[in-house]
Amino acid sequence: MDLALPEVAIERFQRYLELLDEWNDRAGLTAITDAETAQRRHFGESLALLVALRRAGLLREGEAARVADLGPGGGFPGVPMAIADPAMTLVLIESQERRCAFLRAVAEDLGLTGVSVVHARAEEAGRATALRASFDLVVARALAAMPVLVEYALPLLRDDGVLATPKGSRGDDELTEAAHAIEALGGVALEPLALPLPDDVPPQRVYLVRRSGPLDDRYPRRPGMPLKRPL
Repeated sequence: MDLALPEVAIERFQRYLELLDEWNDRAGLTAITDAETAQRRHFGESLALLVALRRAGLLREGEAARVADLGPGGGFPGVPMAIADPAMTLVLIESQERRCAFLRAVAEDLGLTGVSVVHARAEEAGRATALRASFDLVVARALAAMPVLVEYALPLLRDDGVLATPKGSRGDDELTEAAHAIEALGGVALEPLALPLPDDVPPQRVYLVRRSGPLDDRYPRRPGMPLKRPL
């Protein structure tokens, strides 16, 4: 990935790995318990997303971009991105309180002063005055299919902000299925980005939707509706 990390970032990743192990049983953070696999899948793939977004000019190193991570669970992809670039302002939006407690502990333990945690469902966050239409970038990893994710994410974006989500082999199909949702939320699909991953893992691409124009007050709908009845 051609990503150079300072020693303090390496130390933070090591401590992060320890915290994942300490909290996993009580917070249900990840099914991946092998340390090497966790570093490759959770840390490596999150950093690959950061690299892809930088190469596309959607993030710039050292720039104080305002980023939301929807449904981060154990903190992915947002926390590794913030460790690598502490200049970003990161808001982790998580619906499960035990995971919120873990994320707060991680931010405090690692000294990530630009990271905050919001305990809310995505639909609630999209209606909150402090969060709605306020982010430069929204990221989400394995949270929902594109028709649902678009309704979760686009209300959080400022005008011209971008949703970025890694997807596997069904990514193109999901994007097609999300066409109506993208139009309804005032979005425009951009060309997907290649995710820089090793050759021995299944390929992924980063799917991008830019929000442009007025934000419809009808969205997001009440909690549960986007998943139950996708647009």
